Amino acid sequence: MTTLLALDFPPVSHVTEWPAIALEGSPLEINKVVILMWVSAALAFIFMWAAGRNFQMVPGRLQGAGESFVEFIQNGIILQTMGKDGLGFTPFLGTLFIYVMICNAWGIIPALQMPVTARIALPALLAIMVWFVFNIVGVIKNGLGGYLKSVLFPPGVPLALYILVTPIEFVSVFFVRPLSMAVRLFANMLAGHLLLVSFAVLTTAMFEFFPLAAILPGAVLIAMTLFEVLVIFLQAYIFTILAAVYIGGAIHPEH
Repeated sequence: MTTLLALDFPPVSHVTEWPAIALEGSPLEINKVVILMWVSAALAFIFMWAAGRNFQMVPGRLQGAGESFVEFIQNGIILQTMGKDGLGFTPFLGTLFIYVMICNAWGIIPALQMPVTARIALPALLAIMVWFVFNIVGVIKNGLGGYLKSVLFPPGVPLALYILVTPIEFVSVFFVRPLSMAVRLFANMLAGHLLLVSFAVLTTAMFEFFPLAAILPGAVLIAMTLFEVLVIFLQAYIFTILAAVYIGGAIHPEH
């Protein structure tokens, strides 16, 4: 689209879709995004493995970073949403947080510059996984009948209002929760990615036309990149804390 000020902004598909590297046209097609997903999983595993492989009473830097991370997950997320009963979910929620954060972070890595979570497939897969976890936990803790009763017939509601409340709760728990988790993460990361691309294109075009004219869009680009660092962490935190809230609600439906 050749538009404003004769700048050529790439269409959305050109900054979110990447050519196939292998198995083109098949459901198992491999491209840049797929490779970044694999690298993210490997980095998350390597960090946790390296931090805990040689436990010492006086922790080194890597062990200290791992212990601080675990304390953050437990004190900052689990105890705030699930109570002590949720500490057993530390490995799951910790893995979820660090994996989402690494997948988000690719958006500001030079030459890569593509947050994996800006493609809906990965947020949807993670949200579906959380959906299975909190529903299975709810059934295990309360039995199938008890869990469905707690979900569809929340206590304290006048009997006549169940005609209205029960369908709403059914749609909310079994459809809206995973959908909102996936869309929230995807939309925020895609919006940030498009803003960075737009200001990068604008800065480059201005610099080629008149270098001093690139100062303002360049400064905005730097500010947006720094803000994106906060978004990377914040979106991982929100996704993880929502997972903890849903699992905690399944464990303690009376709350």
